[in-house]
Amino acid sequence: MRYIEPTRVKVLMMMFYATGLVGIVIGLSAFTPPNFKIMITFMGIINIGLGAFFTFLYLTQVQASPDKRKKKKKPKSDQ
Repeated sequence: MRYIEPTRVKVLMMMFYATGLVGIVIGLSAFTPPNFKIMITFMGIINIGLGAFFTFLYLTQVQASPDKRKKKKKPKSDQ
């Protein structure tokens, strides 16, 4: 998988965890219509799962090494 900047992955993690938590809380609350309770709670669980996936990516990705083809070689001085 391609390298993703850690700040972007952190933002995605927090976004998915926050929306998942809000979805679960709203889905299990008393003022939600009965026909939407299961669906909203299930969507919250999916968001928590996506947050866990991005956490896994954040913890396991290896930092990208700079491309050696683009570097200019320093000329050797003959002394």
